[in-house]
Amino acid sequence: MNSREVKRRTKSILWYTGAVLISLATVYPFLWMVSTSFKPEAEIYTNSLSLLSSKFTLANYAKVFRTMPFARYFMNSFILAASGVATNLFFGALAGYGFAKLKFQGRKVSFLILLSSMMIPAVATMIPQFLVLKFFPLVGGNNLFGQGGNGFINSYFAIIIPGAVGAFAVFFMKQFFETLPDELAEAARVDGCGEFKIFTKIYFPLIKPAAITLAIMTFQSGWNSFMWPLIVLNSDKMKTVQVGLATFQYQYDTQYGPLMAGTVIATLPMVLLFLFAQKYYVEGIAFSGGK
Repeated sequence: MNSREVKRRTKSILWYTGAVLISLATVYPFLWMVSTSFKPEAEIYTNSLSLLSSKFTLANYAKVFRTMPFARYFMNSFILAASGVATNLFFGALAGYGFAKLKFQGRKVSFLILLSSMMIPAVATMIPQFLVLKFFPLVGGNNLFGQGGNGFINSYFAIIIPGAVGAFAVFFMKQFFETLPDELAEAARVDGCGEFKIFTKIYFPLIKPAAITLAIMTFQSGWNSFMWPLIVLNSDKMKTVQVGLATFQYQYDTQYGPLMAGTVIATLPMVLLFLFAQKYYVEGIAFSGGK
C-alpha cells in the first residue's frame, strides 16, 4: 500500500470517526430524554446517565395528564401552530409573488425594509405588540378608545395576528418564485387573466416543495414557542404545551420524569411531520437556496 492510499484511508477513518462522535453527541440527549421518561423517579437520580432501566414504568406519562389538562394544551398548540402555517403560506406566498413577479415603484426599497425587520430582536417588539393587542378598540370588552377590557389577550388571536406573516416567509417564497419562468404569467395576461388568478391557478400549484418546507419551519416555530404564549395567554385553559411543561420545573426542584414524558409527547408531532415530509423539505431548501 503506497503512501497516497494510506493517507486517503486515514482521512476516511478520521472523517467517519468525527461523524460518529458528532452523531452520538446529537442523538444521545434525545435517547436520554426518552429513556428518562420511562424510569421510576428514584432511578432517575441514582442512574441518571444510563439509557437502560431495571424497571420501566408509564407512571410519568400518567402523571403528565393527571397534573394538568395536557390534552387541552396539546390542542391549543396544534391550533396555533396550524393557523400560523396557513397564514404564513398564503400571505407569505402572496407577498413573495408580488416582490418576485410584479414591477411596481418602491419594490426594492420595500423589500430592503422587510429584510431589515429580520434583524430586529423579537424581544424588542414584545412590549409594543402586547400593548397593541391589549388596547385594540372594540375587541375583548374594550371601548372605542381601547379601554375597559383585555383586547386580544387570552385568545388565539393574540398569537395568530402577530405571527400571521413573517419577513422570513416572504423572503423564502420570493426566492422560490424567482426560479419560476416569467413567461407563464405573460402568457396568462395575454389570455386576460388577472394577477390574483395567475397567482392562485398558475404559480401557487408549482411551489409545493417550498410550501411544504415553509410549513414545516413555521409549524416547528409555532409549536416550540414559549415566551410569547407565556406573556399573552394567562388563562390556564389557553396555555400551550411548552408553557404547560414548565409546571414540572420549580425554583428548587425539577420533576424530570414527568417533564421528559411530556417533552416526548410534545416532540412526536414534529418528528412525524418531518418523517413524512423530509423529501419535500430537502427539495425546497435546495430550490430556494440555489437561486
